[in-house]
Amino acid sequence: MTEAITPSLLYLDGVSVSFDGFKALNSLSLVIAAGEMRAIIGPNGAGKTTMMDVITGKTRPDEGTVLFQGGTDLTKLDETDIAELGIGRKFQRPTVFESHTVWDNLELALKAPRGPFATLAHRTTGEERDRIDALLATIRLTEKQKELAANLSHGQKQWLEIGMLLAQAPKLLLVDEPAAGMTDSETEQTAILLKEIAMTQSVVVVEHDMDFVRDLGVKVTVLHEGSMLAEGTLDHVSADPRVVEVYLGR
Repeated sequence: MTEAITPSLLYLDGVSVSFDGFKALNSLSLVIAAGEMRAIIGPNGAGKTTMMDVITGKTRPDEGTVLFQGGTDLTKLDETDIAELGIGRKFQRPTVFESHTVWDNLELALKAPRGPFATLAHRTTGEERDRIDALLATIRLTEKQKELAANLSHGQKQWLEIGMLLAQAPKLLLVDEPAAGMTDSETEQTAILLKEIAMTQSVVVVEHDMDFVRDLGVKVTVLHEGSMLAEGTLDHVSADPRVVEVYLGR
């Protein structure tokens, strides 16, 4: 299906996933607009990771609708096809090529033919160098471009991986607990970075740090037991007695 049936970028409706009788997602519905950044919060086991697994094709839902860009059925595609569509995912622990420089990591990630022969024969063009320079500036690593990725701080590795995903020009970026393990300064810079990215791409951020979520200043969706419990501003959901009981009050 290619004809758009909904104006949203990402549309989940009635999505359920069970593992050995446990319902990880229970008729979950979620809509992300083009150009929107959304924060997803909730207690452990709420279904946040399973939701991202479904969106990226790692897990097939038992039932429900998952559409991208209005009409593409993600449940019919594998992980590679979904990544090619423009959905990038950053896991909690950064995965970078530590024996390579920051620059080399970004060069390897650029969206270009990268088969074994193409990679061996490839020579970086001026346009690609300009693209890498722009990515370095975006992720605050211009001065670290010649450093081995292994020598970066934890927060800088997180930024590098975000840059590697941005090199693929995703339309939707899924980011799992980006502030975990960061210093206060890195956390502050990461919030600014994600807000800058959200000016041109949709971003979904799964996070436990409520101060960080507040810094993002975006709409918040609270998941609990695989379903949406509440949605709205952080102040709105924080005042919801159900959210306080199952999550914030713990």
